[in-house]
Amino acid sequence: MPIRVLHIGLGPIGAAVACQVATRSGFKAVGAIDIGAAKLGRDLGEVVGLERTLRVRVSDDLRAVVKATRPDVAVLCTSSSLKTVWPQIEAVLKLKLPIVSTTEELAYPWWNQKALSRKIDAAARKAGVAVVGTGVNPGFTMDALPITLTGVCQDVTSITVNRVQDARSRRLPFQKKIGCGLTTKQFQSRVDAGTVRHVGLTESIAMIAGAMGWKLDKVTDEVKPVVSDEGISSPLLSVAPGLVCGLVQDGKGYVRGKRVITLHMEAYLGAPESYDSVHIEGTPTLAMTIAGGVHGDVATASIAVNSIPKVIDAAPGLHTMRTLPIPSWFGGRVR
Repeated sequence: MPIRVLHIGLGPIGAAVACQVATRSGFKAVGAIDIGAAKLGRDLGEVVGLERTLRVRVSDDLRAVVKATRPDVAVLCTSSSLKTVWPQIEAVLKLKLPIVSTTEELAYPWWNQKALSRKIDAAARKAGVAVVGTGVNPGFTMDALPITLTGVCQDVTSITVNRVQDARSRRLPFQKKIGCGLTTKQFQSRVDAGTVRHVGLTESIAMIAGAMGWKLDKVTDEVKPVVSDEGISSPLLSVAPGLVCGLVQDGKGYVRGKRVITLHMEAYLGAPESYDSVHIEGTPTLAMTIAGGVHGDVATASIAVNSIPKVIDAAPGLHTMRTLPIPSWFGGRVR
């Protein structure tokens, strides 16, 4: 029997997840939750842009949908903020459903949200199910991937990851999240408010350090604007000369005053080259580059879907990508 999936949140990423579930063997969408008035009552296939109906109506009544459809798992794609998402997680866990979420701050919350992490872990254990936060980043390119590469090392002294993206191919909420179209003054104001930045570098640094057994003294996360000289457009918006077209962000982790983890991210409209690279200083020293980079939106939806079988089989509690088995493409149950 296919895995029965409940979708919670039907924004761009939630919709992409729903499309994959609907078109991949081994899964079946059985329920959909969203608070958007324009989506309520409509068929899920229509809402997410499929060319067929799925006989699943979008609702805002979680308990009623779960009772009627008996899903095996919930995929939650609503917000980057763990504090915002916690009531939703709590409600799902009371219904004893395992959760895969694309909430960035859930990827490794043990570093700077310990109290909330303990609450989620306790609630998941009480429900007898597992919870995990994942995505392309955090969740893969800047944490799970370098952690996995160190598996062939005798020793590791430092890890550097670079992620450079031409943001013209990304979804509109991402382009806005990196500050496209703002003045530099507006950019700094929103950075200070926490609404413009890539969310997840701190979580990725903490995940890597935990895997390496390094006790961090300090973590820094600095954001700077990239300003367009001549103006630039994406299929979704235009940026005039002198306005911000993206950002450069650096996260650094220190042990005994020495920088041992460096995560460098560039995401702006018109970046001349997109790529992901990892450099591990150790024995042996390793370096790898993914030419063209990992497409953020496709990969985030894919790793969420591919993590579903892992979280269903996992021990109860709050997991991360370093405590779950490595996800792989899932094409259906092996008989």
